[in-house]
Amino acid sequence: MLHLKLLKHVLLGAVCACAAGVALGGPVKSVDLVRPDGVRHYLMAAPEHGAPGKHALVILLHGHQGTAAQVLGQKHIAAPLSVWLQIAEREKLVLIAPDGSKGSDGKSGWNDCRADAPNKAAGDDVGFIGAIIDKAVAEQDVDPARVYVMGMSNGGMMTFRLASEIGARLAGIATVGASMAARTLCGQPEHPLSTLIVAGTADKIVPYAGGEIVILMVRGRGTVIGVEQSVATWRALDQLADAPQRVELAHRDPADRTRAVRSLWGQDAHKLQVELLKIDNGGHTEPSSLKRLQWMYTMLFGAQNGDLEVAEEAWSFFKDKRAGLTP
Repeated sequence: MLHLKLLKHVLLGAVCACAAGVALGGPVKSVDLVRPDGVRHYLMAAPEHGAPGKHALVILLHGHQGTAAQVLGQKHIAAPLSVWLQIAEREKLVLIAPDGSKGSDGKSGWNDCRADAPNKAAGDDVGFIGAIIDKAVAEQDVDPARVYVMGMSNGGMMTFRLASEIGARLAGIATVGASMAARTLCGQPEHPLSTLIVAGTADKIVPYAGGEIVILMVRGRGTVIGVEQSVATWRALDQLADAPQRVELAHRDPADRTRAVRSLWGQDAHKLQVELLKIDNGGHTEPSSLKRLQWMYTMLFGAQNGDLEVAEEAWSFFKDKRAGLTP
């Protein structure tokens, strides 16, 4: 049995060659936001004031035990989603990574919809993200029709909650290593929304076929429906045809036992679309060719695919979408 201390060493970067002071795509600012449930915090990278035009807003949600700094690659382990900093600089968009709050287990996370995960965070995270959007629109020249959310693991489950409760404010969502709650505290989604779901078939934490979430033999994290059932939920809501366009991505490394297969429902990038990026033999990891996770991390959480850059995949999916699309 793997000792839980091993997980601590991995998450603290003991097996990672990444330095805390990695190169960033632009200045990252720390922001505190006073909310009814206390002071909340996020990191933001934004174009300098005076940059022409309205900007898209991308909100990144870290996983359970994660932080905003970690997801932006400023500490500890490799962070595939930190590639968003490069995209933000290139595309002149506003990038925000909020910090979750502590649950009863003392770990940071999000108050997603799992009714059978009693130790998850209990704060008003929907209100927090809504306030972030309001502030960015008011102060950072954000186009309210171009707001996107992407989350990993627990952050992906929180992304599904946001899609269900404030979906009308969003132009698209993306999740990695996540599926929708099997026993939910939230209502079913009602607002059509373009959705990208990235998931590994050998995910050791969030089972691809659905079932109980288990983190290194630790239970009590709730249950989820199957990934393809989550895809079907959004495809039905968006009224998209049954047959997708399916393609296996070019394979870069013969030693990589994973394969990435993209299934896309809806052929017009300016309209509603649903995409499943299925990583055959992939684990609870974000696909990336630039930000490679160390071997001990992948031993614990499963193989990382290197055939694509997941942040670039999400931006390609997001960039032409606007809020308010209907079937």
